[in-house]
Amino acid sequence: MAIRPRTLPAAISGVIAGLAVAIDEGQVRIPQTLAALAIALLLQIGSNLANDVFDHERGADAGRLHGPTRVTESGLLSPQQVKLGMIVVFALAGVLGLYLAATVNWILIPIGALAILAAVAYTGGPFPLGYHGLGDVFVFLFFGLTSVAGTVYLNLSRISAAGWGMSVPLGLLIVGILVVNNLRDIEADRLANKRTLAVRFGARFSKSEYVACVVVSYLAMLLFCLFGILPWWSMLTWLSLPMAVKNVRVVLTAKGRTLNTALGGTGQLALIFGVLFLAGMIAAGV
Repeated sequence: MAIRPRTLPAAISGVIAGLAVAIDEGQVRIPQTLAALAIALLLQIGSNLANDVFDHERGADAGRLHGPTRVTESGLLSPQQVKLGMIVVFALAGVLGLYLAATVNWILIPIGALAILAAVAYTGGPFPLGYHGLGDVFVFLFFGLTSVAGTVYLNLSRISAAGWGMSVPLGLLIVGILVVNNLRDIEADRLANKRTLAVRFGARFSKSEYVACVVVSYLAMLLFCLFGILPWWSMLTWLSLPMAVKNVRVVLTAKGRTLNTALGGTGQLALIFGVLFLAGMIAAGV
């Protein structure tokens, strides 16, 4: 329950997109890509564990009604148990990161350390990012830019224009997951003085932000094709548009627990978007 498996598909979508770019460029390093996939999952799991225990310690879960069961708050696990699990998960990610550094480039060590620090600092530490409205920015940086462009670098030892470009739609879709989460918890976060963008600017802003994330993601794919950054086969991603529209409708009309549908749906959307992009790059190669 603390790991929150429903959030994990989105974590690997950036790696899948980076792999797709590498395939299009004609060079794939399977062991490094698999390590990156495992690291992405471990970072998401570690972040979920950190959020569970640190939100509890800050009292942010006391008034939460609509989200998944928090194991620390409900007493299913002690804070010490959750923190131990978090340390083990991040240690495993660190070991895999050392492998990538040894086989690709040692500059990956500080990048990996920053990713772990950001995962902990979202709700932990003296300046928790999520409590100051900075969560959206850091999710985009690490689950979009670092995930996609980083995977491209692991395979090519450089980052192509397509690698940088694909960081945008995938990053925005994953930001959308956080937007739905913060919209759902807006009242509980306000009571806990958790100053997310939803709390700072209101529900209408969050709904507009979600729509913008989705619209820009799909328009970006069209622009990349028009400017020759990606082959037209990458427009297979648009086959996921009906799912995106369904999620947008839920976000614009639902409240409270009902938003969990869009929360899980946006995670699935990011994964399917990445898989369709991979299929398009394979088709373009053929």
